[in-house]
Amino acid sequence: MKGFKLLTATATLAAGLIAGSAQAQQYRIGLITPPPHQWSKSAEVIAKRLDEGSNGRIKLLVFPSGQLGNEAQMLQQLQTGALDFAFLTVGELTNRDPNYGIFLAPYLVKDAAGARRLLKGKVAQKLSDEVTKFGLKGLGWGMAGMRQIVMAGKVESAADIAGKKIRTVPLKQELDFWTKLGAAPTPMPLPALYDAFANRQVDGMQIDFEGTWNSKYYDHAGTIIESNHMMFPMIAVASGRKWQAIPAEDQVLIEKVMSEEIDNIVAAYAKIDADYLAQLKTTKVPVIKVDRAFFGKAVDAWYAEWSEQTPLLGALEADVAAQ
Repeated sequence: MKGFKLLTATATLAAGLIAGSAQAQQYRIGLITPPPHQWSKSAEVIAKRLDEGSNGRIKLLVFPSGQLGNEAQMLQQLQTGALDFAFLTVGELTNRDPNYGIFLAPYLVKDAAGARRLLKGKVAQKLSDEVTKFGLKGLGWGMAGMRQIVMAGKVESAADIAGKKIRTVPLKQELDFWTKLGAAPTPMPLPALYDAFANRQVDGMQIDFEGTWNSKYYDHAGTIIESNHMMFPMIAVASGRKWQAIPAEDQVLIEKVMSEEIDNIVAAYAKIDADYLAQLKTTKVPVIKVDRAFFGKAVDAWYAEWSEQTPLLGALEADVAAQ
């Protein structure tokens, strides 16, 4: 009987050691987008696929809506290893290297399909590889919807935007575009935008159709401008410090799943943009469609300045021409 108890205890200990070696590894991913946004939904898909693909060994916890801080704070956490993964706009990267803002060139691509091809190009890959200088590991380029304009009042020409406060993100290239148009770009965190627009702290915004519908910015809008004037890239990254500690087989799985789902995000936006535009057209807010000519000399002036400041822009335009 004593021998049986000893054997049972030994078996239990062995089972515990095996279970310990296969213990689930828990990681966190931070995003600034709310749960209904495609980025947040895709992050949940990634979490599910990693769980299934690793037989429960990899657990990815998704924190949307800036729960882990704004992008500057998340970048700092990634650099120190306090955060494992994030979907980042190029804002904080552009503040450190203006080349990361070249994707914001106005009318660089016509639509989400063109953006998808561009984000698979040589320049995009080069910039993804070079995020190591920020203490990051690049896992793929994504995007949100093409940029549109939502204004509080009636708009018939760009002159109706001049002097108006336009909510933007704090990207130098984006701010400069609106400044050249004669508007007053006003950076503001996304969670504060609805109230600011309702209270007329801002007169309008650069946004996508998805956000306009889901956050109901149209409630306080006078005109929606279908301009498709910029793409809005996102890069999926890992903490360089934490990545080194992830087992090689898990790195392979994470890179595969991230790459596939990030590409799915980009591929989805052609339909997402069209679907949300159709819904917005059911509201009482007039939707007007404009092209590059609407912005007058602002677009050419933007290219003249940023082609000089960021020579890599020329290579990106070459990638577009080669499509």
